[in-house]
Amino acid sequence: MNRRDQFIQTLNEGQTYKKDFIILGTGILDGEAITEANVKVPLKTMNRHGLIAGATGTGKTKTLQVIAEQLSLKGIPSVLMDLKGDLSGLAQPGEVKDFIISRSEKIGVEYEPMGLPVELMSISDEKGVRLKATVSEFGPVLISQILDLNDTQRGVIALIFQYCDTHHLPLLDLKDLKRVLQFINNEGKEQIKNEFGQVSAASVNTIMRKIIELEQQGADKFFGERSFEVDDFVRTEDGKGVISVIRLTDIQSKPKLFSTFMLSLLSEIYETFPELGDADKPKLCLFIDEAHLVFSNASKDLLEKIEAIIKLIRSKGVGVYFCTQTPTDVPDSVLGQLGLKVQHALRAFTAKDRKAITKTAENYPLSPFYETSEVLTSMGIGEALITALNEKGIPTPLAHTLVRAPITRMDILSPSEIDEVISKSNLIAKYNVNLDRESAFEILNQKMEQVEKEQEKATLPGPKPRTATRTTNDESLLEELSKNTMVRQIGRTIFRELTRGILGSFSRKR
Repeated sequence: MNRRDQFIQTLNEGQTYKKDFIILGTGILDGEAITEANVKVPLKTMNRHGLIAGATGTGKTKTLQVIAEQLSLKGIPSVLMDLKGDLSGLAQPGEVKDFIISRSEKIGVEYEPMGLPVELMSISDEKGVRLKATVSEFGPVLISQILDLNDTQRGVIALIFQYCDTHHLPLLDLKDLKRVLQFINNEGKEQIKNEFGQVSAASVNTIMRKIIELEQQGADKFFGERSFEVDDFVRTEDGKGVISVIRLTDIQSKPKLFSTFMLSLLSEIYETFPELGDADKPKLCLFIDEAHLVFSNASKDLLEKIEAIIKLIRSKGVGVYFCTQTPTDVPDSVLGQLGLKVQHALRAFTAKDRKAITKTAENYPLSPFYETSEVLTSMGIGEALITALNEKGIPTPLAHTLVRAPITRMDILSPSEIDEVISKSNLIAKYNVNLDRESAFEILNQKMEQVEKEQEKATLPGPKPRTATRTTNDESLLEELSKNTMVRQIGRTIFRELTRGILGSFSRKR
């Protein structure tokens, strides 16, 4: 058996599946695309997460686009974090070009351009369905982790949530949280002390500063109502999975907000979705472009929370896919959970780059057909090293792959096209409404206004007390006057004159 036939046999035997799968491309051997050696990924293991890595301009985003397309065609919805604005084109058909037809023929798949059902979303000022969450939904633990608080400050946050629960003060947005902090540090200080003990003013002030920092990154637009229901991500249209593109082009300079949103999304999905068991295909797939923004600016506690959810969320039928430049951008504890690995070319300009390439090569299975570290630096645009998990959870043979071209547009939508997509959305009317119902901010302000009115009323000058009011305390006018010697003498004189006048009037009547 020659080398070519051996290559075909190795790939085909390592990718024999009983259930459905998607085709990502075809294997390359000695610079030639081998049509008979398709690279396939079984749907059954698509909930085992994945990584799409490679240097800038090597085709990572287009590979992400291809995977989302193929999932949609299989009826599997997905959520895409679009930080560069490259993914809105999924809503429009791709353009037929000679090089795309040629690539498709080499792979052995037919190129049928089409637009797919897309929902444009946003957590900021971008156009689309507004995604929001309330402070209460986060809870004291997640809020503390997002703000990177120490143990003492976490205790204050836990106290705030307990106090608000007890006194029916809804925590919906950040202004609610700030108002309660002001309350426990000022007018409510004694009440809090009596109920929970002394609260450090320094801790309260530190928490306030960190909330303001989060606000400056745009979190005030994310926290609030109406809260997004994650079941709205799991939709199909005409048998195709809806692709929810979350437009985050104005978030790259706000990593804290991005981490906050990602943690909120993962937590809500994990807590909401039921256990799926060993299903034939995933319920939902999430693609996180520029994934280093999630990890590089997150606190240790926040990282641990994200890592824990990623480990557990696959049992809900959810796959999470990270798109970044190097695998080292993703923590080792997360890398160990990944099933699908798509590695585009890396560039070696420095000694540090060469070390990173050597380390990256060690993360992939050995292949008798490639020297992995050499292939990593020699691949062209749209080529990648790919390995997945078969239906038994065993890694498939490593394949230098010619990745198929996207069937949707490889460019962004125009403003008018974006408006058209949004106009067809069924979720805009549900979520793009301004709600600001009565919550902790308004309730505490009303209470303080009432207290101030009562205090003002109490300080207003009123009529002097009448003598009769003192007799109710068994203290007569004469007894009160008798407290002073001079007054006592004057009182006796007045009493004598009154007595005489009364007796004189009686004697005259006689």
